[in-house]
Amino acid sequence: MKFIETPLKGAYIAHLTPFVDHRGKFTRLFCEKELVEIKFKKRIVQINDSFTSKKGTVRGMHYQLPPFSETKIVKCIKGAIFDVFIDIRRESPTFLQYHSEILSEDNMKMLIIPEGFAHGFQTLEKNTEVIYFVTGFYNKDSERGIRYNDPLLNIPWSIEINDVSEKDKNYELLDRNFKGIERDSL
Repeated sequence: MKFIETPLKGAYIAHLTPFVDHRGKFTRLFCEKELVEIKFKKRIVQINDSFTSKKGTVRGMHYQLPPFSETKIVKCIKGAIFDVFIDIRRESPTFLQYHSEILSEDNMKMLIIPEGFAHGFQTLEKNTEVIYFVTGFYNKDSERGIRYNDPLLNIPWSIEINDVSEKDKNYELLDRNFKGIERDSL
């Protein structure tokens, strides 16, 4: 794995190097020894799989409140996504800034998104599948979200949005009173 830090401190793009031969390819998606390079020390406690049949679907922007915050390692294993994460760490110099990357089954990229970020994606192809390695157990009571089309963020989604869940459509819009997450609580 080759790690490149994004403009949002602590979030990384991991470029994977597959072993390729006449049979196909083999790729390591997780290696504790390699992740030490970026000071990743948390334990993976869940692996989640998200399948979306419709192109243009937006899922997100989700996060968990402390103490249930989670670091996510995100990989698109089928199709392609426009992946977005927002820094919601209150004291961060990049508070309420976002970064986006295209992840696909072909481009061999993963994202490592630390605690203190909201995360979501838009499917760029039909029948897209994404896996998440996460460091926290899901806790329904600490689940929160930021509306995908919040004008304060003005995220330029890649293609026309065709589907969004009712829950994701109904998150409140951000205002100047949004405090984010205290870094000390992460």
